[in-house]
Amino acid sequence: MIRKQRKKQSAKISARSSLRVDIWLMRHLQVALASLGRLVRTPLSTLMTTLVIGIALALPSGLYLLLNNAEALSGNWDGAASISLFLTQETSDKQAHELANKLRLDPAILQIQVIERSVALEEFRQLSGFADVLESLKENPLPSLIIVEPQPEHAEPAPAEILLSRLKKIKEVDFAQLDLEWVRRFHAITEIAQRGVLILASLLGLSVLLIVGNTIRLEIQNRHAEIEITKLIGGTNAFIRRPFLYNGAWYGLFGGISAWLMVSISLLLLDNPVARLAGLYQSGFELSGADLATLGVLLGGSTLLGLTGSWIAVGRHLNEIEPT
Repeated sequence: MIRKQRKKQSAKISARSSLRVDIWLMRHLQVALASLGRLVRTPLSTLMTTLVIGIALALPSGLYLLLNNAEALSGNWDGAASISLFLTQETSDKQAHELANKLRLDPAILQIQVIERSVALEEFRQLSGFADVLESLKENPLPSLIIVEPQPEHAEPAPAEILLSRLKKIKEVDFAQLDLEWVRRFHAITEIAQRGVLILASLLGLSVLLIVGNTIRLEIQNRHAEIEITKLIGGTNAFIRRPFLYNGAWYGLFGGISAWLMVSISLLLLDNPVARLAGLYQSGFELSGADLATLGVLLGGSTLLGLTGSWIAVGRHLNEIEPT
């Protein structure tokens, strides 16, 4: 009997808890829909606020995507972080190919290209303009050349230099060269650009907080009498605060969606010119837009900014309104 009573009591408690959760969720859903309806009834002001937030969020988002596309483009450049191995004069083309086959087994190396001495001489004759001088030479002065392209994880300056020092120790190698200057410059530029995007995103995120906060402040002033009446009949600050918080969240969400649309349309307008430019360089590069992860961060961050801005505004101005 005692066990049955305890089971009945626990069942009643769980049923009450479930009912409370359902009521709590239903109230929040009602307030969220009511806040959305209030925004829909003022389409012009809602659209203007949403577009301002969208522009503020579209600037860092667009720069971030352009930076990602630039990094992807740099990864497709021919000869990126490549190492040139000039072999000794005593090394024949056959030995150069044998050495290249051994180097292909190195896990740090992505690709190997062998330029034989005759091919190097022919290229030099066509590009240098000294064909007559080269004809007077009794033998080919150019050595065999092996071009080494490291794996992406070894193409950074530090690991590339380690790979270079290791390749220099090969006895057939007379001279090894790695032009890291452009790599260092590119990484320095991208690091500056990344920090610039971060600073810009922080400043514009602060502007979103101010935009939403000022919008909510004006709405609180417009509903001053309604708030006073609600407090007179016993409404708590949490009850009064809730619709304003949802308003801020809606503003942030709509601003994030508009920012995504602006960035997507901008990339779409740039797609054909970029494709034509890439075609001139015989490249298949295409601009890539925001993936699902980036879109989720954008919408989640914009909603959080709107919610935070409304929370700050409501917390500051709601306490100032007291029924008289």
